[in-house]
Amino acid sequence: MTATMDDTPPFIADHPPHPDFNAMTDAAFRLVVREFVESHYPDIPRFAQRRLRWPEVRPWYATLARAGWIAPTWPQELGGMGLGAGKHLILIEEYERFGCARVHDIGTVMLAPLLMQYGTQAQQDYYLPRILRGEDVWAQGYSEPGAGSDLAALRTSAVRDGDEWVIDGQKTWVTLGADANMAFVLARTDKSVKKQAGISFLLVPMDAPGVTVRPIENLEGHAEFCEIFFDAVRIPAGNIVGEVNQGWTMAKALLGHERVFIGAPRLSANALGRLEALARANGTWDDPGFRDRFAALAMDLGDLNDLFETYVQRLRTGAPIGADVGVLKIFQSELYQRISEELMQVAGSLAGGRLDETGDSRLDAAGTYLAARPTTIFGGSTEIMRNVLARASLNLPKH
Repeated sequence: MTATMDDTPPFIADHPPHPDFNAMTDAAFRLVVREFVESHYPDIPRFAQRRLRWPEVRPWYATLARAGWIAPTWPQELGGMGLGAGKHLILIEEYERFGCARVHDIGTVMLAPLLMQYGTQAQQDYYLPRILRGEDVWAQGYSEPGAGSDLAALRTSAVRDGDEWVIDGQKTWVTLGADANMAFVLARTDKSVKKQAGISFLLVPMDAPGVTVRPIENLEGHAEFCEIFFDAVRIPAGNIVGEVNQGWTMAKALLGHERVFIGAPRLSANALGRLEALARANGTWDDPGFRDRFAALAMDLGDLNDLFETYVQRLRTGAPIGADVGVLKIFQSELYQRISEELMQVAGSLAGGRLDETGDSRLDAAGTYLAARPTTIFGGSTEIMRNVLARASLNLPKH
C-alpha cells in the first residue's frame, strides 16, 4: 500500500544559485514564476479537481526539485528558494492561474519546518535532502476516530521499550497516506498527565511491521484519504522529534501555519472563476439577478483576500498567528461552499455531470460542489473553530 521510492532518480541537480527572490519587485518575480511554469510544466493534468496521486504528480515534483523550487520557503542554504510570505503567495497564485497540480507537499510544508526548529542535526541531515529528492513522501498522522478537531483527545500510544518505541493505535483521514512511505505521528507517551502534556512527535516508516493502510473513498469516489492502523509497531528511539511529551507544542505551531494556508483565498477564487466562465458560456451572465449574486460573492472574496493578507503579514514579521486565525478558515470554507452552490444552480439540468459538454474541467460544477463539502470539516470543523474563537478571542465561558 505504500509508495516505492527505490527507483527515484537523483532529482537534485547542481542548479545555479538562486537570486535573491525577495529583493525583486513583486511584478518581476511574478514574471519569473509565470515564465518558469509555462516553460517547464510537464504533460500532466491542469486544473484537476482532485489531488493527483504520486505516480501522476511525480514528474512535476521532479521538475521543481531539479530547479531547486520544490521547497519555496526553506532557506536557500538548505536547498529551498528562501521566499518570504509575500513572494510565496505570488508563487501560489501563479501556480493556481496556470492550473498546476499540487505536489505532495506534506514533507516540505509541514514536517521540514518542525525538523529545522526541533529536530536533531542528524535528523535534519538525513530527512531534509530525502524530502528534496522525493525519496520520502510523507503523511500526517494526527486525526483519530474521536480525536479530530479535539486532537488532544488522541489515544494512539507509544511506549518506550529499550532502544525502541512501540506504537499501537489508529489514525484516520490521512491525506494521500496510501502514497506515503513515511508518516509523522502524534502519540500519547504519558497517560498520567493532562492530555495535552503527554503527547510526543514520532517518525514512522510505513513499511514497518504492524502498519496497515486502508483507503477511504471520498464523495467523488477517489481514495484521497486513508486510515492507518498501528499494531505493536516498533521504531528506533531516535525517531522522536523534540523532547518526550512535548509534541503538543509542535503540533500547535504546525496547525497555526496550516490554518493560514487552508484559509487562503485560492479555492474560492478558482471557483468564482469557474462560475463566471459557466455563466458566460450558457447565457446566465446577462441575468441581472445572477449578476447581483455574483457581485456579492466577489465582494466577499475581496474581503477574504484582505483578511488573508493580514495573517500573511504576521508570517512575514514573525508575529504570533493567534487563535483568531480560525476566522480565516471559517470564512474561506463557507464562501467556497456558497460559490459552489451557485455554480450548481447556474449549471441547471447539467449540474449532475462531472464536466461541461466541451470536457473543460474548469467548468466542472459537480466536481467543485463535491470538493467544497468537506472544507468546513478538515483542519478543524467550523463548529469547533467557532467554540475556540469564542473562548480564546471573546473570553466567553466554555459552557
